[in-house]
Amino acid sequence: MQRRPGGRGRRGGFPGPGGSPIMTGDALSAEEGAPVTTVDPAPTATPLIVSTALPVPPHPPGVLAACDGSDGSLWALDRAMTEAELHGLPLYVLGVVDPAQGGGHPVGLAEVLQDSVEHLSASMADGLRRAVHAVQQARQRPFTGPCSAHVACGQAIEVLLGAAAGHHTLVLGARGNGGFSRLLLGSVSSAAAHHAACPVLIVPAPPGR
Repeated sequence: MQRRPGGRGRRGGFPGPGGSPIMTGDALSAEEGAPVTTVDPAPTATPLIVSTALPVPPHPPGVLAACDGSDGSLWALDRAMTEAELHGLPLYVLGVVDPAQGGGHPVGLAEVLQDSVEHLSASMADGLRRAVHAVQQARQRPFTGPCSAHVACGQAIEVLLGAAAGHHTLVLGARGNGGFSRLLLGSVSSAAAHHAACPVLIVPAPPGR
């Protein structure tokens, strides 16, 4: 039995490749004070490095997977691993933290907002690690190519478009949470599909899910 990647949140699950279940929840709801560290997603997989830098040059071109811990993004991550393996490319997993918008802030609030962004970024990094771990555990054969996770702050579509430039493929789930919750709705999906500087692969959930 596989453990769901999220420590909290709704319970749920879906069969991964080969029928192994991936138990899901809110994979981005990290425990308080979760450290940002390097972990090994699977015994035979390449250790996952979490970075706050976007996967843009000098990073070599690869497959870029948008991930927010939702079921849809986990299916997309699994497909992204397959695409990266098929083409012999590195895999980049990207999560976006969208800070509060606004103009000037009262004295002292800027520091509070900065602390909040740092906490959200740490939570996102922890969620990405757990998402990769869950998908790796469900695959018949873990992805063993180069794999790194990246956390960025900003508007989701702007970050995605900027990060996608020069890559082989941008892989997105058909549904998402958080920063990608509207990714396939209206103007946001149109921007991703029509303006990304690389091919875009949208991965639907399996029939009946």
